[in-house]
Amino acid sequence: MQKVAVIGAGVSGLTSIKACLDEGLEPTCFESSHDIGGLWRFKEKPEPGRANIYQSVVINSSKEMIAFSDLPPPAELPNNMHHSEVLLYLRLYAQTFNLLQHIHFQMTVVCVRQTADFAATGQWEVETESREGQREIHVFAAVMVCTGHYTQPHLPLKDFPGIESFEGRHFHSWDYRSAEGLQGKRVVVIGIGNSGSDIAVDISRVAEKVYLSTRSGAWVVGRVGPGGFPVDLGMSRMEMIIYNLFPSWISRMVEKKLNEAFCHKLYGLKPKHGFFAQIPVVNDDLPARIISGRVKVKPNVKEFRGSSVVFVDGSIIDKVDVVVFATGFNYSFPFLPAALQVKCGYRLHLYKHVFPPSLTRHTLAVVGFVHGLGAIGPLAEMQARWATRVFKGLMTLPSEETMMKEMHEETETMHQRFLCSEHNPLQVDYIPYLDSLAGPVGVRPNILWLFLKDPRLALQVLLGPCTPYQYRLSGPGQWAGARQAILTQWERVLQPFKTRVVPEPEPSSYQSIVVAFSGAALLCCFFVNKWPLSSFVCPPSFFRSPQ
Repeated sequence: MQKVAVIGAGVSGLTSIKACLDEGLEPTCFESSHDIGGLWRFKEKPEPGRANIYQSVVINSSKEMIAFSDLPPPAELPNNMHHSEVLLYLRLYAQTFNLLQHIHFQMTVVCVRQTADFAATGQWEVETESREGQREIHVFAAVMVCTGHYTQPHLPLKDFPGIESFEGRHFHSWDYRSAEGLQGKRVVVIGIGNSGSDIAVDISRVAEKVYLSTRSGAWVVGRVGPGGFPVDLGMSRMEMIIYNLFPSWISRMVEKKLNEAFCHKLYGLKPKHGFFAQIPVVNDDLPARIISGRVKVKPNVKEFRGSSVVFVDGSIIDKVDVVVFATGFNYSFPFLPAALQVKCGYRLHLYKHVFPPSLTRHTLAVVGFVHGLGAIGPLAEMQARWATRVFKGLMTLPSEETMMKEMHEETETMHQRFLCSEHNPLQVDYIPYLDSLAGPVGVRPNILWLFLKDPRLALQVLLGPCTPYQYRLSGPGQWAGARQAILTQWERVLQPFKTRVVPEPEPSSYQSIVVAFSGAALLCCFFVNKWPLSSFVCPPSFFRSPQ
């Protein structure tokens, strides 16, 4: 049995352990902290070298979209979970599949290097250090790196003249926990990513005033979509097909729809890039905080003068107490050999964002180091399923030359389509990327075959949300419960809303006529308003005819 080292016990690490077990491999996970969860384990005090979150964090993706492919989240959990509920779900996953017994806690990996006979064996030496400082060297047949990329704060103080003499307090968003101690303060938040927007909104509830500084603006999306359902449930295979046929038109329609909610130009948020060029800001409260004056949007900061902040448009805010730098993170794998950290553009030299192509034996994989307009969990899980089959010898990778050629072509396309930078090095098309890995593994759903075999399921797979259960319908790792998980996903979406059931009125004959024409009306709404096609695969109760 091949022994595999898994570094990190967050979302990517847990699903990598599970993938190893599914393929009959023997995983040993090294986790530097005392618990699982990674990013989703809230820490009262920041822990250097680890990802941290603030107290108010709610996940941007809905529970069905972040689900592990063979464990639907409990129906009673809210659709967009608080970080404590995400951790609860991770614990359930670890317990259900007996993953904890494979994890060594408070063990830090300090070095990963090839063995002397690597060319023949593909083995790795993994050096670890315990909490007491004791070092040990282990030998593994393969290594899975699952440490994420939110551990090293990027704090570009050199880009802000005068910050060294700023009279107030400044810190990175990595250090932020809550608005405690910021009551009545004047606060400037620099950066309008998801963290910057969240923190600005959070602080604005207690501060005298919050100024949100952005260099480029952003498209802002709420979590609540048409009909009150989670907005990301509109991410379907049919939507992807339509987007691929009419990308510019779809982008304009999405931007038009967002501007109908509130005008991004009026609110000072409109970016130069199109909606799909960069992951949008997901925030339900930001527009309301702006219209109420609690948050004021400002351009980029030019310099600091004492307690004053000067912006590039010449405006000045005096008596600033606190500055929060929400300026992103540097990705780093200090324990890996330097030869494996070579870059192609802004991204690491990783084939399909997983395998270093230069290795003679493909026994090291990076899992979860990817961005997409969707949840990271399903991406990491598919990467892990693919990687473990490569480790086991059930799949082979192309030659180094072919991998390098594909990687350069992908990088060029990625840079053309997305706004990549040193601190946002990579982005993928969510469903196409999943399918690109699922195809070779043999788990990509065959929709044409499904229409012949199971039309009801096929409609859900094509028109409904692209939930991870689709990748357990057939092939290696097939799960007997996948079909039922897909057919009942809307029930789990509806369950958290049932805290007060509103009785249905007695139907009249007029209402029966209206219901009879509801299908045609919905189709018209799709073409006129660009509703998500998943609206047509809502739970049966949504279209229930009067009895």
